[in-house]
Amino acid sequence: MKKLFKFKHTKLFIILLMIVLAYFVFSDAKVQVLVDKLGNYSYLGSFIAGIFFSFGFLAPFAVGFFVTLKIESINQIIINAMVGGLGAMIADLAIFRIIKFSFMNEFRRLEKTKSILEINNLFHKGLLHKIRIYLLYVFAGVVIASPLPDEIGVSMLAGLTKIKINNLGIISFILNTIGIIVLIFLGSL
Repeated sequence: MKKLFKFKHTKLFIILLMIVLAYFVFSDAKVQVLVDKLGNYSYLGSFIAGIFFSFGFLAPFAVGFFVTLKIESINQIIINAMVGGLGAMIADLAIFRIIKFSFMNEFRRLEKTKSILEINNLFHKGLLHKIRIYLLYVFAGVVIASPLPDEIGVSMLAGLTKIKINNLGIISFILNTIGIIVLIFLGSL
């Protein structure tokens, strides 16, 4: 048992385990029938799956739900994706608040280290600074829109930018909704 806890990549192993578990759960015909029977209640399922979509260990289950969700109407796909995007946005805003409250002291200490100061000095000169900011937003946006753990993208925005929570909410909603639409479309192919 001690060897399990000394394993270097425990979190990556757990995420991989969750992916495999979600695959087996959502490839079971009984689960697919259950998701198909949701009908009008699919909005509640989409909201909960949207919340799961933001958290690394739960994202595989959200992906499984959205891919299994069989919706014929384009309007229903968009509405389900928006409801899921709303759930994901709420989770991202909670993550943002926790990071701003709990980790800002660490980000400030990290900013004062010699290597980070040198990198900041290099990037704070003119065009390189603007490119760095745009790349940071693009990378964080890709992470937020994908099933990757939103904790990474939100942490980057919370710790390395001066983004306002309202703007983060809008960005999170739009990007997560787009990501969920893609998953639902992939599931309907």
